[in-house]
Amino acid sequence: MPTTTSPSQNVMRAMVLRAPNTPLVPEERPVPAPGDGEIRLRILACGVCRTDLHVVDGELPKPRLPIVPGHEIVGTVDAIGVDVAGFALGQRVGVPWLGHTCGCCAYCAEGRENLCDDPLFTGYTRDGGYATHAIADASYCFALPEHGDPAEQAPLLCAGLIGWRSLKMAGQARSIGIYGFGAAAHIVAQVARAQGRRIFAFVRPGDDAARDFAVSLGAVWAGGSDEAPPEHLDAAIIFAPVGALVPRALGAVRKGGTVVCGGIHMSDIPAFPYAKLWEERKIVSVANLTRQDAREFLTLADTADIAMHVQRYALADANRAMDDLRQGRLQGAAVLVP
Repeated sequence: MPTTTSPSQNVMRAMVLRAPNTPLVPEERPVPAPGDGEIRLRILACGVCRTDLHVVDGELPKPRLPIVPGHEIVGTVDAIGVDVAGFALGQRVGVPWLGHTCGCCAYCAEGRENLCDDPLFTGYTRDGGYATHAIADASYCFALPEHGDPAEQAPLLCAGLIGWRSLKMAGQARSIGIYGFGAAAHIVAQVARAQGRRIFAFVRPGDDAARDFAVSLGAVWAGGSDEAPPEHLDAAIIFAPVGALVPRALGAVRKGGTVVCGGIHMSDIPAFPYAKLWEERKIVSVANLTRQDAREFLTLADTADIAMHVQRYALADANRAMDDLRQGRLQGAAVLVP
């Protein structure tokens, strides 16, 4: 039998996607019990990520439906399943996008569990955090500091982690362009600055607020994504899901430079002349994350002075939060607070 606290109620609330390209609908459900190897969380906050938009807007194939989106979960443990060690009732933990891996495919055996052949993804193929409670595989949960605002911790679980993996894939680049200055960019820009790197921000043309936001976070230059930077860059990271930015970013990096595509979905990349890629420029993509990424980044985030910019929404306002993200009305990250 699972170890559990005495929940104040036996019913949970959730915002549920029943079909792609439809609004989330509120539901009440029985509070679930954790299975073997699982824990149950009482959710304190859940970030709203662009990947959630891709799920809801039908841009990612074969979601498990109906599904509760959300994979930037911060909560407290209120039930512990059998064969779970290392967690205590009442402990604050985080749950990211990668919710389970098979542990036996070639990629898992090679230590590249982010490429697992049979994974589960939080908020996509297993229920996520747009709810008051969630079940998670304990092996893919991470202890979080008890101090601090849960709403400010939530974006670290994906925007921060994917930004960190993207930054690592940029190598030792000292000058980095960031295309799309949203939740991930506003975190990774601060981490990169703390490492002594220079950030060049590319925002939607005409978006003066985003330009000013980037400069306020230490970007040495900020301009439209249709502009050329004042110098060639060592690397570029693309968070905006716009394929046309790939050849533009190639044109912005120096010989031997790297363009990192940090998103899970992107519109088609248009044809471009080989000359843009020549001279050993590289295009790489980021796929998911590993638990080692999480351990590295969450340790760093606990000691780094990262100024989180979040806009809070009630759980019932999840559709409005997603539309604000979809329409580019946010600076920083949207977070649902049940």
